[in-house]
Amino acid sequence: MGLARAEAGELAAAERLPRDLAQLSDLIVRLQRGLFVVGAELASNPDAWDRLRDGTTRVDEPMLVAVEADLAALEGLIEMPREFIVPGASRLSAALELARTILRRAERRAVSLRRDGRVAGPWLVPYLNRVADLLWVMARAAEQGEQRASITARVRPE
Repeated sequence: MGLARAEAGELAAAERLPRDLAQLSDLIVRLQRGLFVVGAELASNPDAWDRLRDGTTRVDEPMLVAVEADLAALEGLIEMPREFIVPGASRLSAALELARTILRRAERRAVSLRRDGRVAGPWLVPYLNRVADLLWVMARAAEQGEQRASITARVRPE
């Protein structure tokens, strides 16, 4: 996500992103901060779960609601693809897709941990899921904002 944030910041500084997407870097920072909360919750010993604080060391519902609001707002700015997309239309979208892929891996691991009773709260797994969805939409927004055409996964007959 840091790579995506750096790229978004450079594009915004060069005014190569539309105004409504110029804040992608700020959104990425908010998501990165949220992932520190995820890390704190996952790293905590079950004996210390009673000391976790919502929104600081344990994912809470307002964090999930905020991500869902960001997702809805961004979806309203772009044209959603109707097919699977091959990542890499731009450096920013590729970095966002890489972050999404890594986050999906973390989500799968968190599902296993939750199943084993090793996740403190109920919001961590849904939060990771929605952040990964948001990263996918951010990648599409980046492509469209940079006026790069998405490449579909399906080869079209000529």
